[in-house]
Amino acid sequence: MAPGCTLVLVLMLTTVALSRTGAVPVPSAPRALPPARGCHMAQFKSLSPQELQAFKTARDAFEDSFLPKDWDCSTHLFPRTRDLKHLQVWERPVALEAELALTLTVLEAMANSSLGHSLEQPLLMLQNIHSKLQACVPAQPTASSRPRGRLHHWLHRLQEARKKSQDCLEASVMFNLLRLLTRDLKCVASGDQCV
Repeated sequence: MAPGCTLVLVLMLTTVALSRTGAVPVPSAPRALPPARGCHMAQFKSLSPQELQAFKTARDAFEDSFLPKDWDCSTHLFPRTRDLKHLQVWERPVALEAELALTLTVLEAMANSSLGHSLEQPLLMLQNIHSKLQACVPAQPTASSRPRGRLHHWLHRLQEARKKSQDCLEASVMFNLLRLLTRDLKCVASGDQCV
């Protein structure tokens, strides 16, 4: 055996022996919950400028066609005070998944309108994000993971939003798109680093 290989082997064996005896500090496991199996959201910490531009283009097209109407949208579906940082790490993907599901439902209904072309790319990206996000959400809530507190309120509010007029839903979703992508998605993709 070559002298360099022998030295590497001796160093590796020494490190293993010392770490097993506790003589060398070994990093402990993180205290945060481990990511769900198959949950790979880190790629969404930041979207490319081209991806964000597709969403801006869709929002701008909506704004150009947006005419104030005689409907009451006084209650904000996505209030500015809500922030995923206020939820526990395991609750964040649940909240974002519900928000994305509502967003997709509304945008898919809008795809048949004159905005259809400007919504094609954003819809494909949101469907991709949503499919990846579903791997991060527990399939069946356990007793300890049932929505409570802020998460329960958040999910209830999104459920109630489905009862609003289509015009209010469309406006709320379109004006929330960039926040969803730049804050909420980034927070979920950052895991316990989102503080």
